[in-house]
Amino acid sequence: MANYKLDANARYAKSHEWVRLEDGVAVVGISDAAQDMISDVVYIELPQEDAEVTAGSHVADIESVKAAYEIFAPVTGKIIAVNRELETTPELVNQKPFETWFFKIAPSGDVQAELAALMSPQDYDKFVEESDH
Repeated sequence: MANYKLDANARYAKSHEWVRLEDGVAVVGISDAAQDMISDVVYIELPQEDAEVTAGSHVADIESVKAAYEIFAPVTGKIIAVNRELETTPELVNQKPFETWFFKIAPSGDVQAELAALMSPQDYDKFVEESDH
C-alpha cells in the first residue's frame, strides 16, 4: 500500500481515525487512506467542546461528494478543542490528513491501554491492504 502515507507516531483505529498523544493530549484525525476512500470532503460536523466521549463512540461526521461517514473517539476523555478551520475549509483533510486534526481529547481513562488496543502504523498498513476498506 505504498501510495498511502502513514504517521509513525500515530495509532490507528479500524474505523480509520489516527490518534497521537502530544503533551498528554490525544490529537485525532483521519488517515490518508480514509481521506482517499472518502474522496472530496465538503463538510465536517465537529463535536462540542467539553463533551465527554468514550473510546469507540461516535463523535463527529464527515461528508464528501460520495457519502457521509462517522468519526469515532479512539480514547475516553473530554473534548478540549475542535479544529474550527475545518468548518470553512474541510478540504484540508484531503490535502494534509496528518496535519489536519479534528479534535483533541484530554484522556480520562487508561489512555496507554486504549492506545495499545489500536493498531500500529505497520498493522494499519496491513489492515488497509488486506481489506476492501
